[in-house]
Amino acid sequence: MYTSWFQVKIKFQQVIEDDKVKNITEAYLFDAVSYTDAEARAYDYLAGGRPNFELYAITKMKLAEVFVQDNDADIWFKCRVQYIIFDEKTKQEKKTAVTMLINANDLKEAYEALVQRLGMGEDYIISDIGATKILEVIPYEQMDEKRVENGNFRPLAEVEQEMRAAASVETESEAALEEEIEAPEESEEAE
Repeated sequence: MYTSWFQVKIKFQQVIEDDKVKNITEAYLFDAVSYTDAEARAYDYLAGGRPNFELYAITKMKLAEVFVQDNDADIWFKCRVQYIIFDEKTKQEKKTAVTMLINANDLKEAYEALVQRLGMGEDYIISDIGATKILEVIPYEQMDEKRVENGNFRPLAEVEQEMRAAASVETESEAALEEEIEAPEESEEAE
């Protein structure tokens, strides 16, 4: 399944010291198949921890690769890499730029990790690395696992049994109500 990366921005108000209200803006990156999917995944993922937030922007990001390192780094760096390709027809070198994302603690660590991931070849140039405001990257699999863990899943037979029980209670209540309605009518006829 082909997916794309979408940057989702939310804003909400938070009470800080001295009962002052501060406007907070946060950005997250979601792996999704469409804008609608990104919006739904954002609400599913963020709704539990942040009451009354407003999702105000969804932007599709053209990323060639997202490198997630297991180093507890909180800063996400956007890296521009230019691949050098030799064009056989024109007999000239051609540069193709791509954008990548990597998490690291600082700029130097981001550069070193990117070089390690890309290899030591000389067929690319890292032309730009900059910190982003993205707080968290949520891959598609991570959301699916969360949904299964937190879901209200029960066997279908159990759900059907509850529905039958509820329907029978409802039928009994209706029958009792009809008896109450008929009983006063009979007593009025007897008088």
